[in-house]
Amino acid sequence: LSFLQERLRYMLVLLLLLHGTDSFYVPGVAPINFHRNDPVEIKAVKLTSSRTQLPYEYYSLPFCQPTKITYKAENLGEVLRGDRIVNTPFQVSMNVEKKCEVLCNLPNKPVTLTVEQSKLIAERIREDYYVHLIADNLPVATRLEFYSNREEEEKKKEKDVQFEHGYRLGFMDGNKFYLHNHLSFILYYHREDVEENQEPTYRVVRFEVIPQSIKLEDLKADEKSMCTLPEATGSAPQEIDPSKENQLLFTYSVHWEESDIKWASRWDTYLTMSDVQIHWFSIINSVVVVFFLSGILSMIIIRTLRKDIANYNKEDDIEDTMEESGWKLVHGDVFRPPQYPMILSSLLGSGIQLFCMILIVIFVAMLGMLSPSSRGALMTTACFLFMFMGVFGGFFAGRLYRTLKGHRWKKGAFCTATLYPGVVFGICFVLNCFIWGKHSSGAVPFPTMVALLCMWFGISLPLVYLGYYFGFRKQPYDNPVRTNQIPRQIPEQRWYMNKFVGILMAGILPFGAMFIELFFIFSAIWENQFYYLFGFLFLVFIILVVSCSQISIVMVYFQLCAEDYRWWWRTFLVSGGSAFYVLIYAIFYFVNKLDIVEFIPSLLYFGYTALMVLSFWLLTGTIGFYAAYMFVRKIYAAVKID
Repeated sequence: LSFLQERLRYMLVLLLLLHGTDSFYVPGVAPINFHRNDPVEIKAVKLTSSRTQLPYEYYSLPFCQPTKITYKAENLGEVLRGDRIVNTPFQVSMNVEKKCEVLCNLPNKPVTLTVEQSKLIAERIREDYYVHLIADNLPVATRLEFYSNREEEEKKKEKDVQFEHGYRLGFMDGNKFYLHNHLSFILYYHREDVEENQEPTYRVVRFEVIPQSIKLEDLKADEKSMCTLPEATGSAPQEIDPSKENQLLFTYSVHWEESDIKWASRWDTYLTMSDVQIHWFSIINSVVVVFFLSGILSMIIIRTLRKDIANYNKEDDIEDTMEESGWKLVHGDVFRPPQYPMILSSLLGSGIQLFCMILIVIFVAMLGMLSPSSRGALMTTACFLFMFMGVFGGFFAGRLYRTLKGHRWKKGAFCTATLYPGVVFGICFVLNCFIWGKHSSGAVPFPTMVALLCMWFGISLPLVYLGYYFGFRKQPYDNPVRTNQIPRQIPEQRWYMNKFVGILMAGILPFGAMFIELFFIFSAIWENQFYYLFGFLFLVFIILVVSCSQISIVMVYFQLCAEDYRWWWRTFLVSGGSAFYVLIYAIFYFVNKLDIVEFIPSLLYFGYTALMVLSFWLLTGTIGFYAAYMFVRKIYAAVKID
């Protein structure tokens, strides 16, 4: 035993040594130390616009190019997001100032843009494109300073500072287009503590840019590629006339400043939120909603159900009770298998797959392992997790299919593995064809598509079959009452028992619990913001699960009291009612928040929204279905049936 303890202690010490000093950093992202004069490479990511939703790679526009263009090897998430990270000719050295330098190699010979290139630049400026660069994996940001609505005296003292991701390609004034051809980089470094004799080391902690438009005549360049910037007041901007050739110089300057910000908190600038209170308000609002629901539920279950069960279980007046109406009357039909059991179990299997994937992704992101600094990590993790969660999806689908008296398990497993992913792949493929047509970097390259198909049929499909096989072999769910041979006649239902009314009623509470978080998620997806509040999202997800389960139990109870035993499909549809509200909200967001006018961006928005709504319906429908199924089995197990 002591030998074992010794070994364990030894392993623990080894692990601690391996962890060393970098143990608090995000896994896979280690800090880079620079000495003075070390090159700090500036790379370009892409051009984006919230008006077109089509990213383009940096060199799709006639910017200055280095002698050799090299693209960074990218992960799956980066490819799907449309990132194409590439080197640029900017020469930046650690803690070395540059007043003004010409970017392209020929200082006396300005860059000449052809008519086609001028037209393209003018079009991108009109479409409100932003350029995204990175230095030491930090994205460039433009500082925006403005006065908040404070008292007049305070206004003079302090400005509010916010940061915009990337910098604007140019601006319009009337019908004229102006290009930002001079970039003033402001890089902040943190000086690390070193021993006395050692050379000081620096870490990059912020990357800002001030883009300027300066006319060719005002930029005086010499043979050494140096240039002098004009006085701010007297300079004219660099106009791009799309009807003729344009001549201009691309220039840049570099300024370094020391900062107190530690490397570990360098992303805080980009993630500063002025409205954290909104999130707390939304959480409290959601908790109140859930308590309200719990109150209704406990009232129904504890009072009504107990009374029902006590009445039904009284031996002496059982005949009188049978005359009355109520949920006990349908006990011989409540577990009668529904129509299309294979499709129902397949959809629920995909719902379980989605549920496991979303739960793990949000939890891991909440622990800080999928921070924005590891680009594309969230997307990559989600894709791989969905593939591997196929084993759970298959298991639950197989067991439910067996319970619903299904026999063709191989066909059922194939249906589970291909129904939902097939719809997703089909919609994405059609949208991808349109993006290809626009030559956007957002188009998934053919090799990546083949790789995704190989993952689907090589990882997900076999795992679903494996799970389905074990689920189908397992004992089916134990239903507490037998099903009659002859189906009972269903009485005529009231108008409010209609499916669509049920969807409207059941969807509003879970949607109300999460719609504020939905706004931030939409902003992250469609307006190139960073989303990082995964702690809040995890809380909202838990609240969503609880509220969906509760509302589904209430709905199924009312349905059984109305002597309608066809609850399988109905519960699945009605529990996903909040997806209908998500669709309404997406339309509202499109009309009010986004400035999209063209056909293809609109198609992309509604195509991806349809996928989100479908996935959300599967997720909430599955949660509601399993809650209702457990509830129905519980209440019928509590009643004595002769």
